[in-house]
Amino acid sequence: MREWLDDLRIATAFLTRLPMPHPDGARPESFARAQRLFPLVGAGIGAAIGLFCLLLRAIGVPDLAAAALALGGGALLTGALHEDGLADVADGFGGGRDPAAKLEIMRDSRLGTYGALALVVSFAVKLAALAALPNGLVVQSLIAAHALGRGVLPWIAISLPYARKDGLAANAGRPDGGIAAVAAGITLVIALLALPFSTALLAAIAAGASALIMALLAKRQIGGQTGDVLGGAEQVAETAILVLLAARLG
Repeated sequence: MREWLDDLRIATAFLTRLPMPHPDGARPESFARAQRLFPLVGAGIGAAIGLFCLLLRAIGVPDLAAAALALGGGALLTGALHEDGLADVADGFGGGRDPAAKLEIMRDSRLGTYGALALVVSFAVKLAALAALPNGLVVQSLIAAHALGRGVLPWIAISLPYARKDGLAANAGRPDGGIAAVAAGITLVIALLALPFSTALLAAIAAGASALIMALLAKRQIGGQTGDVLGGAEQVAETAILVLLAARLG
């Protein structure tokens, strides 16, 4: 039980800006193990964003404005961790001529044209999808989207080699198949509890397809994974799931 609580603290500290005490005796490999609880922390993030959105709607804020403010609040809660990854991936993959140049651009903290466009498109699509969801499904949909978006990350981590020897992904350590399987199981349970059965399965398929596309693209572009690739994959999966849910449930 203590290991699970330690993993929850590590995952929460990494995925959010919430102040969490560092577990006693935590080692570098502890982060790899903590990835099994990424979907659970993701579900909490989605619930917080959804409740904030509903609160704004309840006091009369228009749906589009409420969705925009809720998404902004979510970025503050997470420190825009995955959004930063998406922007870096777009800049690197779009602007570099070869893998070395792409990795160098991805390491640059400055935002380029491709990254800005990726963020604008992603935000606009999520905004429209969230605004289209009825009140009774906002929280459930965001719980599922954020859990599924983070639940695929351990699978990408074990499927791709490191594109560079240093950086966030390499330093964090690689989870094993058991950790990824536990994460997948938790993710699926959350999705099935939050959504109707058929919709949950479609959302899981959308998350898996998004992860596969990002993994294949990263392998082709830079030869493997980085922390930015994982962040970008989360954003692509989250966006795809919200669009799917808006289309089916909106």
